[in-house]
Amino acid sequence: MPAYNPAPMQPNAPRIAAHDLVKRLTSGGAPLTVLDGVSLEIAAGDSVAIVGPSGSGKSTLLALLAGLDRPTAGSVEIDGQRIDTLSEDALALLRRHKIGFVFQSFQLLANLTALENVLLPLELARRPNALQRAQDLLTAVGLRERMSHYPSQLSGGEQQRVALARAFGPSPAILYADEPTGNLDAATGASVLHLLDELRAREGTTLVLVTHDKDVAARARVRMYLRAGRMERVEINPVTT
Repeated sequence: MPAYNPAPMQPNAPRIAAHDLVKRLTSGGAPLTVLDGVSLEIAAGDSVAIVGPSGSGKSTLLALLAGLDRPTAGSVEIDGQRIDTLSEDALALLRRHKIGFVFQSFQLLANLTALENVLLPLELARRPNALQRAQDLLTAVGLRERMSHYPSQLSGGEQQRVALARAFGPSPAILYADEPTGNLDAATGASVLHLLDELRAREGTTLVLVTHDKDVAARARVRMYLRAGRMERVEINPVTT
């Protein structure tokens, strides 16, 4: 399999591109088509919401775009390099260099403090000034006084803010977020989304967010609607940045 090539993207090339993606599974002994010929392009620095009802293929598409799963047919490119043919080691290297994740379930390490959760990926990547970077990000998300607290001592909204700081720590070119406010109440979710918008704009990160919530999707510049595994339509809001 090809090796990961960390070369910079070409001018005017999409940051993410998918061509005729198909994903088929076997369910109850019968074939199930989860995605059926999905194509898309996402520009560097853009904010995109993938929207659709439960079972439309949103999370499957996100996993394919992130290299967490492989398509049955079709291809995925990041910065012009095809990733669906990379080895697992090359994919791990790609994610370390270019991709961050935010999940609905936070996925913080329970035995580490908020600061240690943010610091760990920075230390693994041997990032210079890792401690200062972690402290700065936690301060940016309003947790300056909570750095020494463990996840069990934090509210759901605070845990998701730690997860945001952790995701942005290595300065990823791309951030994938799967229902990042799904476990939060409306007010807390709105606060987290505002922080996500601020961090994305400050860091110049390309955001790809999966949601079934129309209010969440409305914050993105581009909305891609999936239904029954197919791209139904694309809407663009030129005002949103």
